[in-house]
Amino acid sequence: MSPRVIAATENDIGALSEVITAAFLDLPPSRWLISDATARRKIFPAYFGFYLEHVLALGTVNTTEEREAAALWLPVAGDLPPLPAGYLRRLTAITSPWTSRFLAFDAALDASHPAGQPHHYLAMLAVRPGRQGQGIGTALLHARHADLDRQGRAAYLEASSARSRDLYLRHGYRLLTGGQFHLPDDGPPMWPLMRQPSQRVLTLAEGSGAPLPRRRDPECKR
Repeated sequence: MSPRVIAATENDIGALSEVITAAFLDLPPSRWLISDATARRKIFPAYFGFYLEHVLALGTVNTTEEREAAALWLPVAGDLPPLPAGYLRRLTAITSPWTSRFLAFDAALDASHPAGQPHHYLAMLAVRPGRQGQGIGTALLHARHADLDRQGRAAYLEASSARSRDLYLRHGYRLLTGGQFHLPDDGPPMWPLMRQPSQRVLTLAEGSGAPLPRRRDPECKR
């Protein structure tokens, strides 16, 4: 059975930051950010906790009743996702002496981000190791995609592996023009992917005589 998808709260930050850490610890971009595995294990929970706090304030974090996965979504009204208040100061305190890598990572992702179209950004999707491959990530995607289809909103993400890229392609995402990009200094590839809202959902809404959801740009600042 598919897990029940629920909205996370601030009380879930500790548990979900550990889930994301465990899921992301040895991914190629993670090894590029912090080459030392011990340092990664020490820094990542606070870093992901900081990001969870930010997304909970401005966007949506979905999880399951067992807190075994997390999907972090940010609404983007302009060209780039909003940054947390005091970002550089807090990032430096959490990630030093690796802060320059995190800033280079941010810059590489910003350069690939689609401009001129309001969308929702899937910043992270993580499933606890040992629970992966059981449809939990798919359940999180389906839950959010259903909301975005009703709103007529696109979704965007960066895949960090060919395997995850292919997974998202099966869920209706398409590779942006220009294809993959690489993190600096011969870093690993990333794949920018975008999903347009389901036309079937929009057509059903039009045919029902019910008004389509109005597009409202959230007040986000970079």
